[in-house]
Amino acid sequence: MSESQLTGFRVSRAGPLALLQDAGRFGVRHLGVTQGGPADLHAWAWANRLAGNPWGTAALEVTFGGLELVAERDLTIALTGADLGARHNQQAAPLWRTLAIRAGDTLTFGTPVNGLRAYLAVAGGFRGDTVMGSAACVVREQLGGFDGQGSSLREGDILPVNEAKSTPADQVAPESEQRDYGRTTTLNLLPGAQIAAFTGRSLFDAFNSEWQVDQRADRMGVRLTGPRLQCTIGSLVSEGISLGAVQVPPDGQPIALLNDRQTIGGYPRLGNLTPLAASLLAQCMPGQTVRLRAAGVDSALRQHRQFLHSLR
Repeated sequence: MSESQLTGFRVSRAGPLALLQDAGRFGVRHLGVTQGGPADLHAWAWANRLAGNPWGTAALEVTFGGLELVAERDLTIALTGADLGARHNQQAAPLWRTLAIRAGDTLTFGTPVNGLRAYLAVAGGFRGDTVMGSAACVVREQLGGFDGQGSSLREGDILPVNEAKSTPADQVAPESEQRDYGRTTTLNLLPGAQIAAFTGRSLFDAFNSEWQVDQRADRMGVRLTGPRLQCTIGSLVSEGISLGAVQVPPDGQPIALLNDRQTIGGYPRLGNLTPLAASLLAQCMPGQTVRLRAAGVDSALRQHRQFLHSLR
């Protein structure tokens, strides 16, 4: 192991799903390879920002909790995203701020309190095997992660960390950036190419009804249940699927597609969630209520630029 690649943590309990995620795998969808990357872009970016890491640095995405890590050396970390009852040496671990930990300290994630996915960044960044230009872990495709084979964390794994160039200052994310995931969530949606093919009643229902997050939800997509949407198009020639695409299959219940989505699909699309809306949806627990709000391209770009500017 080189001096720039040092042991950071040892996994003493793996939990149901903890994955290494950098910004994602791009330029390969024509090969049938999906994007991967953080399901909650906002929380992932802020974890790296607080840890003093540049955009694209790999961090851990912890879903549902259950993970326990032991620090192998002194580290500076940041936890953002969902409140999974994280504890540092049996004390509540602070969210949305930097935290110094010592060799031998334990970091434990319990069960969801608010939100579904937490992000752990460490100064210097976690180091995984790069495949097709990215360490993003996609279990289905067996790509990325610490071993390059798309494996989630397992008990006994040793997690390498790059040497930090400097110790980040003690920082706290602005209150405006600290998310509460437990409320009814409004998701901005850009109307899609097939929106005119939905009936008028369906369009009214889509944007004026409450939708429930279904049990059928993972990193590939989230099914929403509510009023049945009807489209005059029976089927389409399969076309490329972008992050946040909202497909409507024949049962009329929308499916919002996330980072590990398939690369093409043939169901008509109501539209496309913005990246920040997709991030919010990825934090919603089954049974949680969401609403859809039609948004324009200019306002969506403005919101995204404000997000990127806040990280500076």
